[in-house]
Amino acid sequence: MKLTVVGGGSTYTPELVDGFARLRDTLPVEELVLVDPAAERLEPVGGLARRILARQGHPGRVVTTSDLDAGIEGADAVLLQLRVGGQAARQQDETWPLECGCVGQETTGAGGLAKALRTVPVVLGIAERVRRANPRAWIVDFTNPVGIVTRALLNEGHRAVGLCNVAIGFQRKFAALLGAAPAEVHLDHVGLNHLTWETGVRLGGPEGENVLPKLLAEHGDAVAGDLRLPRSLIDRLGVVPSYYLRYYYAHDEVVAELRGRPSRAAEVAAMERELLRMYRDPALDEKPALLARRGGAYYSEAAVDLAASLLTGGGTPYQVVNAYNRGTLPFLPDDAVIEVQAAVGPQGPVPLPVPAVDPLYAGLMAQVTAYEELALEAALHGGRDRVFRALLAHPLIGQYSSADALTDRLIAHNREHLAWA
Repeated sequence: MKLTVVGGGSTYTPELVDGFARLRDTLPVEELVLVDPAAERLEPVGGLARRILARQGHPGRVVTTSDLDAGIEGADAVLLQLRVGGQAARQQDETWPLECGCVGQETTGAGGLAKALRTVPVVLGIAERVRRANPRAWIVDFTNPVGIVTRALLNEGHRAVGLCNVAIGFQRKFAALLGAAPAEVHLDHVGLNHLTWETGVRLGGPEGENVLPKLLAEHGDAVAGDLRLPRSLIDRLGVVPSYYLRYYYAHDEVVAELRGRPSRAAEVAAMERELLRMYRDPALDEKPALLARRGGAYYSEAAVDLAASLLTGGGTPYQVVNAYNRGTLPFLPDDAVIEVQAAVGPQGPVPLPVPAVDPLYAGLMAQVTAYEELALEAALHGGRDRVFRALLAHPLIGQYSSADALTDRLIAHNREHLAWA
């Protein structure tokens, strides 16, 4: 089995490789190809990847290349984890929206739109080359904004599934609080990528007992603390929102915080420099503890599970993925991309039925879905008016004066990545 990681020079990659090594019985990878144009990142990451496999007795071969076509040739699955513009572009995404009193964040709001505009054309170009190399290959997208990027891929007919680590993070956290094995915990996870709620926590599978009320009663303070939201709000909602909901539920508070401290992009850039220094050490043969602070916790487990299900049918029966709605949430279009539990096999994901969704969440989902549709139009066709319409539709923006000012800033800061600008 051959797997290719586009963006293989990412400092995330050793987390992924560690999962391939530990879970080789689930996903027997014979060849792992890391594709990246940045040799100064790819070589230290590739070296550590080889040492991780060797330490754990994995027989697989690691290949590094800057040649995309050579890397994807014959691949059974291609994982996308690229960042167009690098951390420098992320730094911009997190700062210029604050000038207009809006959240600066790399996946939501104006910064998220900027990332989508840079990313969608590049990903579609890669996907078309994957299709020419192997029409049966699966594309697993971990590139943000996952919902918009996955929708772009599916609309073009690619065999694609979007993946995020939010759900598996909650599963592991809740399992620890409940004293249960992670495999026993099934989440009633509903929403869009980075706009999700855990409406139930079940032991034993989709039909298991819902222990969410017990979880909140006994561990509500811990859950609220992780989310940085008041315990009283969590109790009133009776569900667990993802930490991205703090941008919506405490927008002004977050803006004030972001204005008062260095950006997350600056923190990550510093971490990446240190990680790459560590990766160059020939004695290092395991992922360093610092990597846990980089983000992407449990990404490897989720990726291995998904790839195993798609390629061999050997993963767990139900997984949280990003896939077409197709009537699962009746208040959204069929071609909206939603993030829910799905039965995943070699034919792809089939979302599980979802109980009626509270209007408090359904309304926000519908508005963000409309924004994502407009964002995809802007990414595909360009134009200032399309960018403005997407920003005006976003619930974190909404005012025409803000949308106008943000449109000008977005184009100015991303001109080198926008063919139409």
